[in-house]
Amino acid sequence: MHYPIFKSIVNTVQTQLDKRGIQSNKFKTWEDSKINAIGLELEVNLSKNSSFVNALSINFDWDSFRETQVARSLDGMHEHPFLKIEKLAEVEVSPTIDIEMTWLFDIDACQPQQSGQEGNYRINQASKWMEAISKQINQLLKNENLITRWHIEIEGDEHGKYLSAIHLISYFQYELSSARDLNELQNYVGRRLQELLVKGNRVISMAELILKDSIAA
Repeated sequence: MHYPIFKSIVNTVQTQLDKRGIQSNKFKTWEDSKINAIGLELEVNLSKNSSFVNALSINFDWDSFRETQVARSLDGMHEHPFLKIEKLAEVEVSPTIDIEMTWLFDIDACQPQQSGQEGNYRINQASKWMEAISKQINQLLKNENLITRWHIEIEGDEHGKYLSAIHLISYFQYELSSARDLNELQNYVGRRLQELLVKGNRVISMAELILKDSIAA
């Protein structure tokens, strides 16, 4: 299927990243025709910018029903191919875009081995700084209508159990109904992306401070 509106969103994201000199080590669109869905997977390497966060991942999720809904409201989109598909044109959905932002933590830097320590001390220490980060994020993003959660995986070695994956995930949703034409939509997406990047950097800076204090303790 052809998604000109989502393609415009993808192009806007790429343009905004280029303007800010942000190099992505992953920038890939995907499409699943079975569920009429499409998306963008973006990942920025942070190994040179952060001591504890390896990368920031931002995923944009979209589908043919929202593409059709937005096409109805934009000037100049009367020839959009989806408006000619009856099953799409008849469905009323909220014209929103779902965005998942994930901070991928460095499992080794965040869980240093300590001489004289035994058992599951790495998990115990990690649970403390993860709780501290969660409290700070609740304050930082208190005006946002979103969900933030941790995704972790646990493994063990001769020194005890440790976290083999530490991901902090926030889910955002933005309404796209206010744009009158494609140019306004692109400007709106550019502003929202800038806000996301600012929030992402604030979380990284806050996590740096908490982890430095936690590991030094």
